[in-house]
Amino acid sequence: MSVKLNTRQVGDVTVIDVSGRITLGEGASVIRDAVRDLTTKENKKILLNLGDVPYIDSSGIGELVAGYTSVANAGGTLKLLGLTKRAQDLLQITKLYTVFDVQEDEAHAVRSFA
Repeated sequence: MSVKLNTRQVGDVTVIDVSGRITLGEGASVIRDAVRDLTTKENKKILLNLGDVPYIDSSGIGELVAGYTSVANAGGTLKLLGLTKRAQDLLQITKLYTVFDVQEDEAHAVRSFA
């Protein structure tokens, strides 16, 4: 199953709803391109909703880090929402759980950008 993205605005926060597997190849590059496109359009507050992502591999994690870095370098903030148990475990194993701001509830996540 390929990755599908749906981008929407909630106030001044851009939410990217991701569904599908984030793996080496198409899945990871789709997210990279979407985040890069948003940062060039001056979107500084980006929330990646990963609630419908059943699987993420190491290259997918790498793309999340690259997205986080590019948003931060542009003066913005990227946060993650709705991680599955597997994704949470991967972030903890790789010590990236301390890098990303991970939220469980969308309304709270949107408010946390203030």
